[in-house]
Amino acid sequence: MLVNRSSPALLAALLCLCLFSLPACLNTQETSVPAHSLLPGPKPPDAPSEWKRFVGIYEYSNNGKYKRTVIILERDQRPYMHYASGLDQEIRFDFKLRRLFVPDSVKGSWGYEIVEQPGTAAYFIYMMESFLRTDAGADLSRFYHVNPARPVAELRETALAAKPPTETGPFRNPDLVELTLLDPAFHLDIRYAQSNNFLSTPVYSQIRAFLQRPAAQALVRVLHKLHPLGYGLLIHDAYRPWYVTKIFWDATPPEGKIFVADPQKGSRHNRGCAIDLTLYDLSTGLPIEMPGLYDEMSPRSFPNFPGGTSLQRWQRDLLRRAMESEGFTVNEAEWWHFDFKEWRHYAILNVPFEGLNPSPARH
Repeated sequence: MLVNRSSPALLAALLCLCLFSLPACLNTQETSVPAHSLLPGPKPPDAPSEWKRFVGIYEYSNNGKYKRTVIILERDQRPYMHYASGLDQEIRFDFKLRRLFVPDSVKGSWGYEIVEQPGTAAYFIYMMESFLRTDAGADLSRFYHVNPARPVAELRETALAAKPPTETGPFRNPDLVELTLLDPAFHLDIRYAQSNNFLSTPVYSQIRAFLQRPAAQALVRVLHKLHPLGYGLLIHDAYRPWYVTKIFWDATPPEGKIFVADPQKGSRHNRGCAIDLTLYDLSTGLPIEMPGLYDEMSPRSFPNFPGGTSLQRWQRDLLRRAMESEGFTVNEAEWWHFDFKEWRHYAILNVPFEGLNPSPARH
């Protein structure tokens, strides 16, 4: 995705935001590992619909002076409030009274008024105390956005004229494979070829996804392991030409550069060995819910974020277990971003999608 893994400032910044505990096959031949071994325990039911919408990250404030971050999460069909200390307190919703009751060791509990207004995230207030929602919820319009100093068309022209950094090998010859030609069961939702991304405009010229052959074949094995469990893979991003990485960098203001890869170092996407993806339901074709949104710049993006619902966490962990079973490693700050173990064997590439003539999709 966007993240600059080479920047320790990113992880430090997100860790400060989070404040929570984070708990060589090269063909498409199926492995002997049974699909059910990927399951992170029994599949839990979804959270109760009457209060599921309140699951998220909040900032507690006492008269605007004392502030701390807390999570409302679901576990075993019950709501809890999770604090930075790791303490979980069971809470209670009373919708007749329109109150959220939070335990208090001295006074028993505090009854916070539930405030829901059209177009805004719900929050809770009691006199001078408040819990304000800070994450994006399920609202795609609350993605991380930037306003480029120059139009993206100008940034693209500059990036296309620039040159990637010089690297010393040896490297393998590139062998990019188009994923949907390798297996049509891959579904695509390439955000950077659309407008629902952090630049609010298409950056890719085509809706396509490529990986180096060993990574692509490993991903097919993941796909086949997930099918008996009722899931497929939905691809958001894969190989990314270097010039696009430069567009992202040049478009992002200084305070946001910890979220994008430095073009002087390149990214693993540029090498064709990184993939952004999620699960979709085979029965409906729809994406499944994760604790946070794709491309969301918040602690919900951590692969070990303790919030969300039991089902969301289970599905996120299933994706991770399936990917790790075939040599992929999850990004420290993004549940959707996985790097293939052989990424160091490939050089940075800068070929636009329209200039690619992918290798035959042989098995």
